[in-house]
Amino acid sequence: MREICHSDLRGRLMGVRRKQRNGILITFEGVEGSGKTTQLRRLATLLRQDGYRVVETREPGGTVIAERIREVLLSTPGRHPVMEPLTAACEAHLILAARSQHVTHVIEPALQAGSIVLCDRFSDSTFAYQGYGRELDLAALQEMNRLSTNGLEPSLTLLFDVPVATGLMRRRKFAMEQNRLDHETHDFHEKVRKGFLALAARAPRRVKKIDGLPHPETVAVTVAEVVRAFLTKTRTKRLRPVTHTQRLRLHRNR
Repeated sequence: MREICHSDLRGRLMGVRRKQRNGILITFEGVEGSGKTTQLRRLATLLRQDGYRVVETREPGGTVIAERIREVLLSTPGRHPVMEPLTAACEAHLILAARSQHVTHVIEPALQAGSIVLCDRFSDSTFAYQGYGRELDLAALQEMNRLSTNGLEPSLTLLFDVPVATGLMRRRKFAMEQNRLDHETHDFHEKVRKGFLALAARAPRRVKKIDGLPHPETVAVTVAEVVRAFLTKTRTKRLRPVTHTQRLRLHRNR
């Protein structure tokens, strides 16, 4: 098998990025307890009311195999006492493997169909958690991520920012079950938050930071304003609206 150099790999991925995608990928990021999942669901409802095709998904997960990987990644030792601790490198590889399945089987087909894909966590979470939090080499993670995503990047990222202590308190108060990351140290979560903010500072046009502290309804208003402004500015002609007949069919199937 011919050895592929980095420049050759980048060239191939650049070719993939030029492939026509009719839809838009919007990702939701933030520390634990930032409220991003709640806001994703609210926005999905709003966009459907506006006539858009919307696909809701999450990471890690989104496919059968990726959801199995999610269980390994997020399960606490108490649920699987015979499972050895995950190394940082293993954690990163598992996340990227799940992402490869997710992009190939869910996200790309939805984008080709002209949908708006709302994804709960994506690449920025890998850079924040495994890069800044676990202190793995960020450049290496970015290169591996390009391979896992075939060069796919979000069109818009909403970063919900809350103090670490607030987010963890919310998780303890409202979460049905704590996952493995909830048991990480406060210092780890602080590094993750700093990572998210650093990533946002590097990509201000793509990443929009949103204050996650106000009431969810107040945050939802901000989210709606940001996303609607983005859709107005972007080339929304490539999005395929839901027809009246399709709306009636969807309503009957609920």
